[in-house]
Amino acid sequence: MEEKKIYIIGAGLSGLVAALELEKAGLSPVILEASDRVGGRMKTDEIDGFRLDHGFQVLNTAYPEAKKYLDLHALQLKTFDPGAVIFDGKDSYVITDPLRNPLKIVGMAFSKVGTFLDKVKMFSLTQELKKKSNEEIFAEPSIPTHQYLKQYGFSDQIISNFFKPFFRGIFLEKHLNTSSRMFEFVFKMFSLGHAAVPARGMGEIPEMIKRQLSTTQIYFNSPVRSVEGTRITLENGDQLPADRVIIAVQPDRIMKQLQGQFAPARTVVNLYFSTQKSFLARPMIGLLPSGQLVNNLVFMDDVSEAYSSNGRSLLSVTVLESHLTEKELVKAVQAELESISGIKAEYFKPVKQYHISYALPHVDDMKYSIPHTECKIVDQVYLAGDYLLNGSINAAMTSGRTAAEAVIHSFMPTH
Repeated sequence: MEEKKIYIIGAGLSGLVAALELEKAGLSPVILEASDRVGGRMKTDEIDGFRLDHGFQVLNTAYPEAKKYLDLHALQLKTFDPGAVIFDGKDSYVITDPLRNPLKIVGMAFSKVGTFLDKVKMFSLTQELKKKSNEEIFAEPSIPTHQYLKQYGFSDQIISNFFKPFFRGIFLEKHLNTSSRMFEFVFKMFSLGHAAVPARGMGEIPEMIKRQLSTTQIYFNSPVRSVEGTRITLENGDQLPADRVIIAVQPDRIMKQLQGQFAPARTVVNLYFSTQKSFLARPMIGLLPSGQLVNNLVFMDDVSEAYSSNGRSLLSVTVLESHLTEKELVKAVQAELESISGIKAEYFKPVKQYHISYALPHVDDMKYSIPHTECKIVDQVYLAGDYLLNGSINAAMTSGRTAAEAVIHSFMPTH
């Protein structure tokens, strides 16, 4: 079985996990990666003494796949405090632990965000979801999250002050039309685990999987133009014959027959600013329920000191949609930051802007997993990627493993 030529297109999480699983079966795949490093959508740049993740991303420590493929201890995970700082015009208040321990929340803050009944409902929902398996959650009927929250009996107050800004930042869409399956899964994960980042940035996660590979070859700066059958054509015109191909990027880019089959991906703009010091002063996410542009913000060095090595504070700001130019957007966001913090706009120094056109796949029928028989698209060609399941780190890893299983299975003698 040694000499099989297996190519994996894309060195994101799905492609790396697929390679790892193929190695365990004694195979030596080759990964073709268009960029200069592993990670796909999960990358960290080092600029001016800051570590900048491409988009605000977190790892949930309860993800089953993360426990399987990552050494969470070696990543030196830094966790966020559960809850959020809510900025309501000039007013701000902290709600701690709304998902992890809803009944312990006392004091005034929560009453501004929601009602006593909301607390009770939060508690009962976390208890219900902890009893459900992830497979059961994804087998539930799917309705839009905003409708689910109403039906569950949450008040308009808590939906607009907490759920909307919190989950908009996760789903990257304004109206919470995302499937209730995804809401239940994420809600359960947040009530069981912690949101965390590796001390040295999210790029450490794909690097850790890459370090586990021993017989896989990775060719960087090797964009693929097309896959026809098992013939791979690179952008430079080179052709590679393969025994098996795993496409671990969105396949419509390289398979002509799939063009137009995918809904446009979710986009996001992530702006970084440096300031003298954090105005949050705690490892917590800030939510702007009535923000004109800003959905959420976080000082990354409050979470992990290693995000800044130059003595200044690093502020990450997420904007879901904007039609402004880069310069106009910086000015508008600075003005919004001034209005909530009282700190003059010019003290927020722009570091970098990321316009991420493919931040999350648009998935209509969300699933937790699929049988490996469903990964095959044509003979000897298999698909991997979170778009097959749901937009999450967990799903990216699951799909990589499933595609590898399909390939391994395809070499088995049939009786």
